[in-house]
This record gives sequence, structure tokens and C-alpha cells, in this order.
Amino acid sequence: MTEHMLESPEWEEDTLKGKFLAFTLGAEEYGIEIKYVTEIINMQPITVVPEVPVFMKGIINLRGTIIPVMDVRLRFRKEPREYNDRTCIIVIHFEGTTIGLIVDAVAEVLSIQDSDIVDPPKMNQASQRYIRGVGKVGDRVKLLLDCSKLLTDDELTQIQAG
Repeated sequence: MTEHMLESPEWEEDTLKGKFLAFTLGAEEYGIEIKYVTEIINMQPITVVPEVPVFMKGIINLRGTIIPVMDVRLRFRKEPREYNDRTCIIVIHFEGTTIGLIVDAVAEVLSIQDSDIVDPPKMNQASQRYIRGVGKVGDRVKLLLDCSKLLTDDELTQIQAG
């Protein structure tokens, strides 16, 4: 009986609900739903691909799978930063696509209840495009990203086309 429960997709979905992987870009703290995260890896050699947006750094070969990588800092129009030993790639999978997100550092896995997530303030429509909500964690806040909005439909189509 217990074995069957562990294999149940509903049970697995419940255990991931409200869980976020927290990461930083400079002083800002972000979160991404853990259900999208495949793995976290150290920086890898990146092959530059011509004629892609500046925030798309290129592709990596992860155990035989070619994965496009995006520098989230550049996607959010922040100042470029030299990669260091804390810089890593969060590999996510959504809408049938796998992509690597280059972030300054991964912090922790957090549980944030729906009641502690509020809509982002109406400040700048362009920057809000990526934000699903604001998670309240103690006296701090985490900007919770919407994976499906990190790429436009055109960008997603280009990546899926290879």
C-alpha cells in the first residue's frame, strides 16, 4: 500500500506544492517552483551560438543532451557579472523544453504557502512579466518567477526548433 502511494503522481505533486528553489542575482532574492527544477550544476563550458539574443549565452552538453543556457541577470537587464565559483546553472524543464538558467548563487529550498504569496506591485509592466508573485519569508521577500514567461513564444519556438 505504501509503495503504491509513493508512485502516485498526486502524492508527488502534493510534496512539491509550495516548494521553491531560492537563488540570488546580486542583492535580489528570487524563487522558482521546485517542480520545474531538474538539477543544479556548476558552470560548464558554453558554446556560443551566433545570432541569438544577448541573454542567451549559448548551449552546453550535459551528459549527451544539448541544453540552451540563459543568463538570467542579462534577461532582467542587470549589469553583466564575471562568473565565479558560486555561479551555477539551474536546469529547468517546462512546456516540453529544457533550459539552463545561469544565476549568481543558489541559496536554499523554501516552503512558501499560498497565503504568503501576493501579487507583485504594479510598478513596471515589462519587469512584472517574469514575476508570478512575491513570496513573504519572515521579514524578507522573494520574487517568484513564472518559468513560462522567461521566454517569449517566439524565443521558445526558436529553442524548440533547435
